[in-house]
Parts: sequence; C-alpha cells; structure tokens
Amino acid sequence: MIEIYNVTKCFDTIKAVDEVSVTIRENTVFGLIGTNGAGKSTVLRMITGVLKPDEGTIAVDNMPVYDNVDAKKKMFFIADEPYFFANGCAQTMEHYYSRIYENFNTEEFYQYLENFNLDKRRKINTFSKGVKKQLALLLGICAHTKYLLCDETFDGLDPVMRQGIKSILAKEMEEKGLTPVIASHNLRELEDICDHIGLLHRGGVLLSKDLEDMKCNIQKVQCVFASLGDETKALEGLEILKKEQRGSLSTITVRSTKEEIMAHFATVNTVFFEVLPLSLEEIFISETEVVGYDIKKLILN
Repeated sequence: MIEIYNVTKCFDTIKAVDEVSVTIRENTVFGLIGTNGAGKSTVLRMITGVLKPDEGTIAVDNMPVYDNVDAKKKMFFIADEPYFFANGCAQTMEHYYSRIYENFNTEEFYQYLENFNLDKRRKINTFSKGVKKQLALLLGICAHTKYLLCDETFDGLDPVMRQGIKSILAKEMEEKGLTPVIASHNLRELEDICDHIGLLHRGGVLLSKDLEDMKCNIQKVQCVFASLGDETKALEGLEILKKEQRGSLSTITVRSTKEEIMAHFATVNTVFFEVLPLSLEEIFISETEVVGYDIKKLILN
C-alpha cells in the first residue's frame, strides 16, 4: 500500500503540490487525473523518491521512500518522456534494467518485443513517441515490481496498442499482484481500466473515490412524466445533482442506486422512463459541480 499524507512540494515560489493525502491500495489500478500543471508528475516523482517532499510523509508498504533502496526496489517509474541511453537499443535497456531489478524476466521481455514487432537492435532514438512508450511499458512490466507508476502512459499509443498494454496489465495484476498507478489528463483513457480515481487540481486533491462506488451511487434518469403532479412527486426526496429539460423530456442526475431509483419512480406515472449508465466524465462533472468546481474547464479531453 502507498500512503501519502499531507504532502507539499514547492519550486521556488510555486506550490506544485499542496497538502495532498491519498491512499493507494494494493492490486488495484489507481488513476491520477488532472490538467497539465495540476501536480501529477510531481506526486509520482515523490512517490518514487526522485523528489523529496517539503512537508508530509510518503510510505510504500510502511517504508519511507526517499533515500530508501528497499522501498524503491518495489517500484518502476515511467516518465512522460521515458529516459533511454543515447544511441541505445532495446537490448541495451534490457541489459541495464535486468541488473537493477532482480525479478526482471529477460525471456519474457524479448517475447514481448517479438509480439509487438520491435527490433531489439534498432536505435531507440529512431522510434516514434508511441513506440518509445511501448518499449518503456514493456521494460516496466518485465521488471515485475510490485508497483508500476506511469505518467501519461497511453499518450501516443494507437488504440490497438493501448488495448494490448491494458490486457497485459490486467494479466500481471491477476497473476502477480501488480498495482499500476496511472497519471493522465484524459478521463476517457482511464475509464475502462481504473478501480480508483484521484482528481488533482491546483496541486490539491479535489476528489478521491472508488470508480465502482461512484458508478453505483449516481444515476442518470431520462423520463417523460404523465403530469406535472407526477413530476413533483417523483422529485421529492431525491438528491438531485442536475436536471435538464428538453421539451417534455426530463434528464435528471441523481445520487442513488439503480434499484432505489427504479422503486421510487414506480410510484409515479411516466410516459417514458429509463435509467442510463454515466460515463466517467459525466460522473466527475456531477461530483465536482456539487463542491463548486466546473470540471469542464479543468480536464475531460
């Protein structure tokens, strides 16, 4: 488990991270969302011990991280722009990482290179941004650390490669207990893979919740009421986060379970009624608007 408590980091007069507290549970996929400049990369670098917090504490499996080799052995960090040796190739990087990480699986790495059609002797500086990201991910996966921290990991990957990497991460989680921590500015990239989402804004945590809990506890209802009286009765006692009206069609975002909504609306007359699943984007819009933020100005694309 990774425990971040009241962590603050400043660069000169700029407060990049402001009293962040987050717990990342084992064997889950944690998504760290935020715009450029929100503090995502700084948080990841402090978790991995690259940077030292000015205030607060970070512990990995109850061990402090900074200047702690035993804690750092448990993590592999992939930066937004992965570092490779000048004029190095995939084989060069394998030789390097296999000496640092005792569980690095060389045979598996070369098999992945073959599967992804990557030449082990081709100079990495001739690769595109997306191929460099593929190589960094394969190195991180084959290192077989407990935690894999990725900064904008899927940026630059085409849809087929993105899905392939996600499948490998799911396999590693199931078989070896891997815990990926993925930072991104794109909600849509993380929607189908994350178990828990943390939203950073201006260096602080605006929201941190289990994705499944958010999906189960917020519903979008579309309906046409038989009468104004039915509408009034239906809306009584509901925690309504948002309501839109287009002609006779009402679209209502409600904090409740699907079962509770179905039972509640069964007591009124409707001409049309359905409960729709919300996207991660819609959930975050609803959650953040409640606390006074317009997330549409922060992220989402």
